[in-house]
Amino acid sequence: MPTPRQLPPAGLLIDRRETLAFLDRVNGRRSASGSPVVVVVSGPAGVGKTTLSLNWAHRNHDHFPDGQLYADLRGHATDPPVDPAEVLGLFIRAFGIAPDRIPGGLAERAALYQSLVNGRRIVVVLDDAISAAQVRPLLPASGDGMVLVTSRWRLAGLVVGGARGLQVERLGVDAGLDLLRHTLGDDRVGDELAAATELVDLCAGVPLAVSVAAARLATRPRWPLTEMVAALAQESRRLSALSVEDDMTIRAALTLSYQNLAPDAARLYRLLGLFPGGSFGGAAAAAAAGLPPEESRRLLGVLADANLLDDLPGGEYRFHDLVRLHARETAELEDSATAREESVRRAVSWFLDTARAASDAAAPYRRIPVATGAMEFADAADGLDWMDREFRNLRAAAQVAFERGWHEIAWQLVDALWPLFLHRGFYAERLEVDRLGLAAARAAGDPVGEAKMLNRTGVSLRTLGRWDEAAEDFGRALEIWRGLGNAYRVAGGYRRLGWLELDRDRPEAAIRLFTEALDGYQAAGEVRRVALARCDLGRALVESGRAEEAVPYLTAAYEAAESDRYNRTRALILLGRVQGSEPDINRGLQVMRELGSASGEAFALQTLGEVALRHGRPEDARELLSRARQVLNGMGSATTRLDRLLAQLE
Repeated sequence: MPTPRQLPPAGLLIDRRETLAFLDRVNGRRSASGSPVVVVVSGPAGVGKTTLSLNWAHRNHDHFPDGQLYADLRGHATDPPVDPAEVLGLFIRAFGIAPDRIPGGLAERAALYQSLVNGRRIVVVLDDAISAAQVRPLLPASGDGMVLVTSRWRLAGLVVGGARGLQVERLGVDAGLDLLRHTLGDDRVGDELAAATELVDLCAGVPLAVSVAAARLATRPRWPLTEMVAALAQESRRLSALSVEDDMTIRAALTLSYQNLAPDAARLYRLLGLFPGGSFGGAAAAAAAGLPPEESRRLLGVLADANLLDDLPGGEYRFHDLVRLHARETAELEDSATAREESVRRAVSWFLDTARAASDAAAPYRRIPVATGAMEFADAADGLDWMDREFRNLRAAAQVAFERGWHEIAWQLVDALWPLFLHRGFYAERLEVDRLGLAAARAAGDPVGEAKMLNRTGVSLRTLGRWDEAAEDFGRALEIWRGLGNAYRVAGGYRRLGWLELDRDRPEAAIRLFTEALDGYQAAGEVRRVALARCDLGRALVESGRAEEAVPYLTAAYEAAESDRYNRTRALILLGRVQGSEPDINRGLQVMRELGSASGEAFALQTLGEVALRHGRPEDARELLSRARQVLNGMGSATTRLDRLLAQLE
């Protein structure tokens, strides 16, 4: 009986040390199992599953002296997938059985195949499988062998039956550069290393995409790599740029994966290509598609099993860039403009509703409207954590809303992010986001929104140490509030200008402004804001050296802010500073950490440092002030006062 040697050439393999080592470990344990080991090698289109499997099988052919079988199951080809009976016929003939002796039925062929491979040390590579049902009749039931099944699907049915799963990931930058060097040469890549690195990134580390880009460059030796990078950088052209004359294109590969989806999964795939953000969970995807969350989660699992989505922790998913572009392109071909618009609007509105619910949990005193049925959050930290995790998506949603002319949604979404910026920082991005909100409010012709957003940009500029610009925005907001006749908002304008006077070490001017703010809030009956103004006034009095005068204001602020843990704790920390009470300040530090407020933590650490310095402990002061500065640096905040205090300790 002849020994089958069916493995085709393997092709170039770059890197993949870890995945090869995994297969080596599995191979080393196969003889102990008493039956062939099955490994499902899965991954997205073009990631190199076949190349990996064939390279490993060739490198280890001496472990399988009784034969190497190979079949292309064509699970993602333009033709229908290959019938298992047809593959069995090919395998049986490879063992020298004449065609007229091969039975016609699947069951009979499977029985003959099992008798031929029984006890043999063989490796079987089943390439591009579409389902577990297609593969099962081809698996040897006994013998000391190994089966590698490649598929864009994860084939959980085989894994449940004992197969090992191996997910093939995209290439890292270094491996992608090595792949480029193989085609273009070291000199060409080395001469334009920055462009080469960007090219690999734009190809999302997908070996097929990098290879196609390299092939196009290889046939155009006078093209600089920057030419290809420029083409790939345009999202509308990227998939076309990753094409060559035959069907070896990313677009074709992804289209074949898409065509194997059921209609409901295909629809979700298309609509998620329009999603305004980089990642999504079941609730967000449900909003985009207008589906119940349970159905959305099921379909997300289907898309992940098809390796069209990447799994993330916490039930989140994301596209890699090339798949996202294909999904969007397919939506533009198959879905009406109205359906696409409605999907994006639902997603953006979901972000607004959920951000408002998170904002209300983090800062209930803002009295922000929350939609019925919106996501619920356990407490302030839970709401802040959600906004923190989703910040990139929230920013993208606001940008999309602005670009599509949904200006009210855009500025209101920015407004809902206030607690996140207050407690967690994001100062480097905050000014950009707040200015987007300001532009949206102006485009909407909403003076209330414009004044609110001017206050927001003013706060952003202040935290960045740009005090003159902050004063301009605060001043413009104050003019609008005066024009609207909104007394308590005018008082808020005085309060913000008072903050700047404190920043500039002009506490007496700050005292005058905080006093005006306090009077305005009292006249308007704004109890909570009266407490805030008292807290600010108390701080200004402390800074001016009038600590005894500050105590009544800070005490009143502390007592009145019972339902506002953050500002109540600010008052407690300031009282601790006045009275030199480190236990009170430490208690405040603990509360700020419980609230998840990085800015509040920095404030408490700075106050502890100042008290330690006053008590003659410069080393403790230096450590505490340095920790406070570290927190603020992590938030992107200016640290002018801390820098000055630490300089005094040098």
